[in-house]
Amino acid sequence: MLIADIIRSKGSDVVTASPNDTVADLAGLLAEHRIGAVVVSGDGVTIDGIVSERDVVRAIPTRGADLISVKVSEIMTREVVTCTPKQTVVQLADLMTQHRFRHLPVVENDALVAIISIGDIVKARTALLEDERDQLIDYVRQ
Repeated sequence: MLIADIIRSKGSDVVTASPNDTVADLAGLLAEHRIGAVVVSGDGVTIDGIVSERDVVRAIPTRGADLISVKVSEIMTREVVTCTPKQTVVQLADLMTQHRFRHLPVVENDALVAIISIGDIVKARTALLEDERDQLIDYVRQ
């Protein structure tokens, strides 16, 4: 199964934050959309970074209560690993597990087209396993 297949079923909407948004703005986005990370992008197409709940939590010890007024660009991950729609679910599962990513932006022709979460990967792999199981059951019954 390709990442493009997941995008077709879940959609390609990507919630983004501006680098100049505050952490308070970020928290509002995460809560409103019930998500764990957003892509940071000044134009909605290019990726400036990615910021997650983990980034916020990790910034608390050094920033304290002032964190809510800090710009997202100050706590985001700048070196973002991405994938393409042509990569497989198995490839991304390995990559996400190896690097402990929970969210991976999908890029095509240097433009942000979607975001894949570890939940999307688990759901897709479960569906693949269920299909294989059903095919084996059908084969044995013949």
